[in-house]
Amino acid sequence: MNKEPPRSLNKVKHVILVLSGKGGVGKSSVTTQLALSLAHKGLKVGVLDIDLTGPSIPRMFGIENNQVHQSVNGWVPAYIPNTGNRLLVMSIGFLIKDRGNSIVWRGPKKTSMIRQFLSNVVWGELDYLIIDTPPGTSDEHISIAEELKLAKPDGAILVTTPQQISINDVKKEFNFCEKVGFKVLGVVENMSGYVCPHCSECTNIFSSGGGKSLAEQYKINFLGSLPIDPSFIELIETNNKSENRNQVDSNSDKNKIIEKINNLDLRNKQVSLIDKYVNNSLYPHFSTIVDNLLKHNIPPRTL
Repeated sequence: MNKEPPRSLNKVKHVILVLSGKGGVGKSSVTTQLALSLAHKGLKVGVLDIDLTGPSIPRMFGIENNQVHQSVNGWVPAYIPNTGNRLLVMSIGFLIKDRGNSIVWRGPKKTSMIRQFLSNVVWGELDYLIIDTPPGTSDEHISIAEELKLAKPDGAILVTTPQQISINDVKKEFNFCEKVGFKVLGVVENMSGYVCPHCSECTNIFSSGGGKSLAEQYKINFLGSLPIDPSFIELIETNNKSENRNQVDSNSDKNKIIEKINNLDLRNKQVSLIDKYVNNSLYPHFSTIVDNLLKHNIPPRTL
């Protein structure tokens, strides 16, 4: 196996892994918001989705109908519209025609695909590459960790929810990071309360404070907490419907002409997903998380 760092990451300043001990804690949601928040600060950000059995990142960004292409240098990632080429995404979800299809692969084949994603994607210059990883700490994950170590990541963000069962799984993930040599950058407590869409009151339906207690116990950074906010879910779903509608309309020559005329007036009025997110109530929460992450001034990777 090639032990050299992937050349595709030569111009990537920082690589951050997003990990969780179990599925269903909102890891991909945290990855998405981390990318949007960093891009809003003027940084160029790439998102690599290597959760092969549940590649939800294309849907989170509203680009699951996009296609990626191969160039002579490798896979060309998908760009998020209207972001000034500041936000790029690569996922196996782009290679699957029907997102309802399952990927039934054994461990070695998954590891091989992850190796290709790490070495054969044309990222160019990036300030941050955020890698959304599969949940768990199995033997398969050890193989994945060996591949990811070649990328020389800055470290990992651990995502948990407030419940004790999730906290226990994240303890295992912390132990896993220690054993494979990943620095833990901090803990994010997701689903820490529910924001009522009518009165905006936040209720702790899953309790709260578990992530902060975990961080204090293991003497690692607590980056912050995020409530469940239906407005963010609505933002993602509305963005998807808009992208899907544009995809359908483009099949009609008549609609293409109408769309081109309309775009003459609307070109400068298009709102990017970044701007939509900044106006969402979750952005102030995640802006604090990003500030807590950036204040440590981690130096750029050296290859």
